[in-house]
Order: sequence, then C-alpha cells, then structure tokens
Amino acid sequence: MKLGMLTACLPQQSLAEIAAWASAAGYEALEVAAWPRTGGRDFEASHLPVTGFGIREADETRALMKRHGLGISALAYYENNLHPDPGRRAEIHTHLKKVIDAAAALDVPYVGTFVGRDWTRPVAPNLDEAEKIFPRLVEYAGERGVRIIIENCVMEGWHPDGYPGNLAYSPELWEWMFGLDLYLNWDPSHLTWIGIDPVTTIAPYADRIVHAQAKDLQIQPGAVDRYGVFGKAVQREDPWDTGWWRYRVPGRGDVDWNAVVDALYENGFTGTLSVEHEDPLWSGTEAKVKTGLEIAHRTLRPLIVA
Repeated sequence: MKLGMLTACLPQQSLAEIAAWASAAGYEALEVAAWPRTGGRDFEASHLPVTGFGIREADETRALMKRHGLGISALAYYENNLHPDPGRRAEIHTHLKKVIDAAAALDVPYVGTFVGRDWTRPVAPNLDEAEKIFPRLVEYAGERGVRIIIENCVMEGWHPDGYPGNLAYSPELWEWMFGLDLYLNWDPSHLTWIGIDPVTTIAPYADRIVHAQAKDLQIQPGAVDRYGVFGKAVQREDPWDTGWWRYRVPGRGDVDWNAVVDALYENGFTGTLSVEHEDPLWSGTEAKVKTGLEIAHRTLRPLIVA
C-alpha cells in the first residue's frame, strides 16, 4: 500500500510545484486532477493538459515524477456522466476519453470519475441509461489498458433537493456497477454520513477496491435531529452544506483509520490510499491546505508499512 494525495486541493499550483512539495512532505504517489482548463465547479483543477497530450508531454511528466520519487496512482475527472443536458453530457464523455488517452500514454492504470445522475428522473431510468453509456466507455478504456474507477461520493449537491446525485453511493449500487466492469475508488467518508459502517464494506468487495481515498468526516452532535439525514431544506444557500456534518482531513473526524487500514491490509489491498483534502477548517489559503495535508500524513503514515 502507498500513501498518496489528490492534487485537486491545490488548483492554483502546477503539477511540478505539487510534486516537489508532496515528495518533501513524504507522500509516495499523486492522484492527478485532470479537469478541463475551465469548468463549472470552484474546486476543479487541471494539473495535466490532456487535450493534445502526446509523447513529449508523457515523457516530461514521467521525468517529473521520477525526479521526485513519485508515482501517479490515477487520473481524476469526477464529473456527471449522466448529465441531463445532452450537450453537456457529450462534452463530459469527450473529455473523459482524453483523460483515458493520457492515462494510457503514462501507463497509469486507473481513471476516476462518477456514474452521476440525471436528477430530473428516478433511479431506475438512470440505471437503464447508464447500462447503455458505460459499456462503451469501459470498452474504450479497456482497449487502452485502463480501468475506470468510480468514487462512492453521494454528490448530494448535484440534486436540487440534496438527494444522491451519483448513483454509486452504496454496496447495492456497487454490485450493479460492477456488472458493467467498473471498479471502485473506495472512500469511507461518504459511507459514514449515510449510516454505513465503512469497515464492513471492505471484505465483500475487496476484489473491486483497486484504489482508495482518505477523507474523514465529522458529524456535528444533535444537528441531524433538526434537519434529518438529507440536510437543510428551507435555508440551504450552499447546495453542499447539509448543516449536520462536514468533511475533515484524516485524524480530525469520526472515521476509525486504524480499523480502515487494517481491513484494507487484511483483504489484500495493494493500491494507493490517496488523501482527498476537502476540510473547510484547513482551506482558504495554500498554507492552510498544505497544513491539512501534513496532518493527514502524520495520521496515516504510521499505519502504512513502509
């Protein structure tokens, strides 16, 4: 198992700057953000120019990683592959294929994305639509030696009422998507707030957990008794603010990282545990974000065999 980090938390820095810092901080791998240069969400980051990515760019990227003793665990493009607008959906699929091409050029085995959801339709029609869309994407990736991994994020902010916007949030849905030959970028934080014990989900799906993200979550005592599990309904100016929990860096929330890492080892996980930093307490400036990443490293490094 290697300890890595997702680069998306440092959108203003270049990949070269992040690689130098991450190596000095003791990280072993990068999960590289590969959104387009422009996008709709404020946390989108573009650390790899996948449009027009060729032999020269691949060689330069490999040399950069080698210089800092780092690997690339996956490329990250977490978008809504079932977007209700046909034009936007086509744009997403086009860019996803470019990310897959870049991964193939770099011999990176995984590209991370979301299943997503058409939030104007019920779950069943969405699953039917996904069963038409994803086999083509999986085939495109497979022909290039790449696997598509899906993060189990709920993406409640994508739904107008705060309901799941990414149909990959539970083991029930994992079993469905595994039938499409998709793999899992397993993240315990999302399981925690929807009432699923993360540790219990590792053993049954160990053969499909090929990459994992390390993000913590802190439940604010008593707040759920006011809002319920779906979060704020009347005054929800920020679609991502449920009002009763918040993301934290590992070691500052409710996830039992000793149990998580132990279960990953017990079930043969040999991939990368990649820190995904979305902690609001350690955000706002580059210095605070890096401090958050240092906290995560201090928490997880002692648990992972060198």
